Amino acid sequence: MELGELCSEFVRGNYKSMKVIIITGLSGAGKTQAVNFLEDFGYYCVDNMPPALIKNFIELVLSEQSDINKAAFVVDIRGGEFFGDLKSTIAQLKENQTDYKVLFLDTTDDVLIQRFSETRRVHPMTGKATTLETLAKERQMLDDIKKSADYIIDTSRMKSADLKNKLSEIFSSERTMNKFVINVTSFGYKNGIPLTADMVMDVRFLPNPFYIKSLKKLTGNSKRVKEFVLRQEDSEGYIDRVVDIVETIIPSFEREGKNH
Repeated sequence: MELGELCSEFVRGNYKSMKVIIITGLSGAGKTQAVNFLEDFGYYCVDNMPPALIKNFIELVLSEQSDINKAAFVVDIRGGEFFGDLKSTIAQLKENQTDYKVLFLDTTDDVLIQRFSETRRVHPMTGKATTLETLAKERQMLDDIKKSADYIIDTSRMKSADLKNKLSEIFSSERTMNKFVINVTSFGYKNGIPLTADMVMDVRFLPNPFYIKSLKKLTGNSKRVKEFVLRQEDSEGYIDRVVDIVETIIPSFEREGKNH
């Protein structure tokens, strides 16, 4: 079954709808960060995808009735001669009524040159130091795509968290990670602090059930151990204060682009 037929099928309800985002723009404008964030939002992401293969990918997902219902593809001048297929691919997506958006990331020349210098990367078009002439040529190649893009984001003065917040704002109706995730892990100090710990709360001031004969052989999963610990005079107040601390700092974490 061809892509057009497949699209007609899921428009009629025989296949689930699939959202597609094509990420393009200038080299060094933040496309890698953008695709990482979209992956956090639940998108199946492919970097440096030849445009002509996007059609094949959609056909595969629809025909197999895969669990993938959102996909993002980074397409830029790294694709060389394949990049020229992007306009025709977008036209084909439109013709087949695919639910797609084009996201274009832009940045000023001075910021791009600075970023390439700081990361010690060379421009993919020349394999040499980035120059204004190279950037002008790349802008010319991308001009038609930029004009037809659904969203254009200038990342010149954006921090990583700013870009993530902007993407969240644009694709908020599609975002799946709408909660702040907190993992709570218990550990023994004799084994060392867990490497993944962001915050460590020391509760060794509470009576240790290990030294209670009837509880000694039980674990922290035991209801009797839980009741023993929580009925201590200091337990409830301590827990309340820990909750207050966490609830206070969560908004600050989110402003910095952290979701867990």
